[in-house]
Amino acid sequence: MTDASTRPAPILQANQVTKRFGGFTAVDALDFTLGQGERVGLIGPNGSGKSTFVNSLTGVFGIDHGSVEFNGADITRLPAWQRARLGLARSFQIPRPFKSQTVRENIELPLMFAVGHSNPDQIEVEAEAILAQVGLGARRNASPKSLTQVELRKLELGRALAAKPRVLIADESMAGLSDSEVDDVLEVLLKLNAGGISIVLIEHIMRAVVRFSQRIVVLVAGRKIADGDPHEVMSHPEVERAYLGQ
Repeated sequence: MTDASTRPAPILQANQVTKRFGGFTAVDALDFTLGQGERVGLIGPNGSGKSTFVNSLTGVFGIDHGSVEFNGADITRLPAWQRARLGLARSFQIPRPFKSQTVRENIELPLMFAVGHSNPDQIEVEAEAILAQVGLGARRNASPKSLTQVELRKLELGRALAAKPRVLIADESMAGLSDSEVDDVLEVLLKLNAGGISIVLIEHIMRAVVRFSQRIVVLVAGRKIADGDPHEVMSHPEVERAYLGQ
């Protein structure tokens, strides 16, 4: 496993985060660190607690125990919108764009309301830049209803980018895509990371996770069972048992 002393300084850190629903513990005393500029894959079987943990990081859920720090500040009690304003953004498994708006308008809306821009010229310039980043510049005036699945995933990433994140949590941005489309989305994510955004990738497509990640964290039943080099983690006996059985 990776030596913590060699990792970059943390920008996002969870300390003993625990989330319960009645008598069920969905996330159990979980420690997690994302370094400045780092790419981390977060994986686990269905029901392992990944979505609950992400909702705890981003403020959708309050936590029962532990703390969350962002860029050195305690954000445990902050609501989701304040965390987003600080630079903690996420995309969602199922894209839900505003279908009555154009692709570009779907980017402009979060620039206005999440970031607070009011200058129309500035909003247009920044929206165009984001569309170029995710490869949708040629589709700026299209309706979301006409987009392909891979284009919808790119638009979802673009909407998250409009919040000007320092950290992006990409939640199953490649589910249901073909191999070439998966590679297309991977290239977008790698370019965003090269531009300075730290990224957590939650994904079930293992080849994509291994290719993308500098480090992989594995959850099973709400607990972390592995954290380290992608190839070492994927060959770890506990990880193999979690995915393949005994």
